Amino acid sequence: MFTDIFLHALTSYFVVIDPIGTALIFHGLTTGCERAYAKRMALRSTLIATAIVLVSAFFGQALLTKLGISIEALRVSGGLLLFITAFNMVTKGETGKKWESGEEIDISVFPMSIPLLSGPGCLTVTILLFSQTPTVSGSISLVIAVLVIYLLTYLALSSANRVKDVIGRTGDDILRRLLGVILAALAIQFIADGVRQIMIG
Repeated sequence: MFTDIFLHALTSYFVVIDPIGTALIFHGLTTGCERAYAKRMALRSTLIATAIVLVSAFFGQALLTKLGISIEALRVSGGLLLFITAFNMVTKGETGKKWESGEEIDISVFPMSIPLLSGPGCLTVTILLFSQTPTVSGSISLVIAVLVIYLLTYLALSSANRVKDVIGRTGDDILRRLLGVILAALAIQFIADGVRQIMIG
């Protein structure tokens, strides 16, 4: 029972979070940045996402019901915000450059943690999995699955910057814009799915 729940949750989270695909997007967002910055953002992103998912696991459904917010509404808003990031990736320069004050842009909360690593899809899966697993042992197995998947995600993110050493500056620029287009398509899909579910509901 423990193993079945763990493997089911691990598979579900792997599909929804997509550590490898997210790592490629993360690389596009940190193009031109120092490796220390990329590693710091990778660690912070996964820690924040883990905290969000675990809080949502135990309090998410009650909180959304209390506020009158649906998962579909979160999906649409997340998609809109994600599209802005994708647009900037395609049309502007390096995302990781510093503000005029000298402070580095913090991408750990947005767009990495929300909506990429712990977006509406991930929160929906979390609420469904934990609501269908009333036993303590089942909940423990789900928590372990969450910790394992985010550890794998951190490893993927922290090594994504090495792609730069392989493909060079020109390849970097091409890859960032290509991933921006893919990210824009993902954002539109988020919005379309959310609107469709709102219309049906």
